[in-house]
Amino acid sequence: MRCFIAINLADAAREAIAAATAPLRAAAPGERWVPPDRLHITARFIGEQDAAFVDRLASGLAAAARRYDTIPLELRGVEAFPTFRRARVIAVGVGYDPKLELLHHDVEVACMALGLEVEGRSFRPHVTLARLAAPGGESARVIRASARGLRVSAASVVETIDIMESVPSVQGRAYARLAAVPLGRGR
Repeated sequence: MRCFIAINLADAAREAIAAATAPLRAAAPGERWVPPDRLHITARFIGEQDAAFVDRLASGLAAAARRYDTIPLELRGVEAFPTFRRARVIAVGVGYDPKLELLHHDVEVACMALGLEVEGRSFRPHVTLARLAAPGGESARVIRASARGLRVSAASVVETIDIMESVPSVQGRAYARLAAVPLGRGR
């Protein structure tokens, strides 16, 4: 199974993001846009693993998740990685919250305890909207122009850390939730 750890968004947040960013999709329809039902924050890519590893990972994440109450998310603005001039990814930003940073750190520690390598890049939480075929090409320019003045704002709450499987399909990749690990002290 090809796995990753996600923070899934509330349906209302996904719908708000999809509605607010519709002009971007219309401006560059040939790009690989993430369908609204798959919008999420990737906390950690895991890679190919078996069911036994997923069970151990869920146990490790449960210990980390118990340290936190739910975490509010503020989703706002359109950004590009690495920059709009060399854009490979178009995303919605996530407002800074130290609890989210600490949760990510504890997810990394749980992964390291299971023998996974440290990811080696700083955590920049975001909701990927699109992956561009030609980084920094015409689509990036058109999307950047369309994003000027665009108001993207939504809210969600982190209630679970989800272990997801990415499954190839005719329409791209489909996601299946393998485990939902609830946040909450006293669990």
